[in-house]
Amino acid sequence: MATCSTGRASAGTTFCADLIAIGRLALLAMVMLAATSPAAGAADNTLSALDEQCLGCHSVEGMKMKLANGETLSLHVDGAAFAKSVHNLIGCAVCHRDVTLENHPPLKKKIASLRENSLALAKICSTCHAAIFKQYEGSIHAVLQRAGSPGAPICTDCHAPHAVMSKSAYDAASGAPCSGCHDPVFKAYAGSVHGEAALGCANCHRAHDVNPATTGEQLKNACLGCHEGTLSSHKAWLPNAERHFDAVSCPACHSPTAKRKVDLRLYDAVAKERVVEKAGVPQFESRARSADAKGLGLDALALQSLLLEFNREGAPKQTTLRGRLEVTTGAEAHQLAPKAKAIQDCATCHRRGADPFQSVTVSIVGADGRPVRYDAQQGVLNSMISVDSVGGFYAIGGTRIEVLDMLFVLALLIGIAVPVGHLTLTWLFRRTAKRIGGREDS
Repeated sequence: MATCSTGRASAGTTFCADLIAIGRLALLAMVMLAATSPAAGAADNTLSALDEQCLGCHSVEGMKMKLANGETLSLHVDGAAFAKSVHNLIGCAVCHRDVTLENHPPLKKKIASLRENSLALAKICSTCHAAIFKQYEGSIHAVLQRAGSPGAPICTDCHAPHAVMSKSAYDAASGAPCSGCHDPVFKAYAGSVHGEAALGCANCHRAHDVNPATTGEQLKNACLGCHEGTLSSHKAWLPNAERHFDAVSCPACHSPTAKRKVDLRLYDAVAKERVVEKAGVPQFESRARSADAKGLGLDALALQSLLLEFNREGAPKQTTLRGRLEVTTGAEAHQLAPKAKAIQDCATCHRRGADPFQSVTVSIVGADGRPVRYDAQQGVLNSMISVDSVGGFYAIGGTRIEVLDMLFVLALLIGIAVPVGHLTLTWLFRRTAKRIGGREDS
């Protein structure tokens, strides 16, 4: 049984029952007051008499509850922090509606773990924040939470429930709350051109409907949303700019010190979208390992075999590959430099042996929305066998297939030799004919 330990726990059920009764009677008036005068309570950081009574016990340092799994749940509330929070307007009783008149402290209430308590609190949050909760439900965070990930963030992981501030009060430079989980990425971001401009994570990734960074078009659209006219300005100096925007990620050029790679993405040519792994029956990794019998990375034949496996279930050549040049880590993707330092030398990629083409992966979108990758050998970009497999990704000078180069040279030589040979033979024939004609006349 869960137990509550505090120096004032003996205050008794009678006092708390009266407290909750008052709270429920006053709840409607409090909400109406908050709606008509949203700044009234927060402006002077005052607490209602009802909340002051709650804090009579819960402001005691060390107040805690032992949970069923042995974890300890703090029941202490910092009154000063709560007074400054946006929840001061609605008070304790609005969220703590499970506290009954007959039973407080709720000695019979069992909480399995801290995680279970947080999940229960999230349901309470959704009653007021339904629109935001709907956004969250479609996010990668929610997908991971539904899959049972213990580290997937939910409401109280980002928002301390008794110290919630308005979004305008968040300090973008601090990185909170995102840096709590993504600290290496935030440290890289802090020194970037965006970090120095004090842009917050949500400016690009959005606060609640966060999508996986390397799937979809959300991040590219976020870049273009701020940097209007970028495509037009690139067309002024970059040949085939539209193709570059489709096949090259922004950080691949704007994070000049990053290590780059080619990601060959499984693509449904009929549905015109990336192939997504079926929930509950993941096949990509097992098929890739089966094709890569030696475990050295997919070679050209193995890659062709993998595509054949995926095409058995659909139309011929329905599953193809679309290549994309990107950076190798999330931290590198956030190390964006000033525009003047961006890579503009075409030879960085368009030359034989270019570094960006030395690292290759093949990927599919996992059931949770995140990419699942498998290593491939660099040779898949240069093999004659891969012409059909990676036809959707070809960088002039960078992904050169030597056999095709030789065939091209041979065709060029033949193309030159045929007319030259024809002209030469014609000239020789006429010259010979003139000689023969001259002899006959004499």
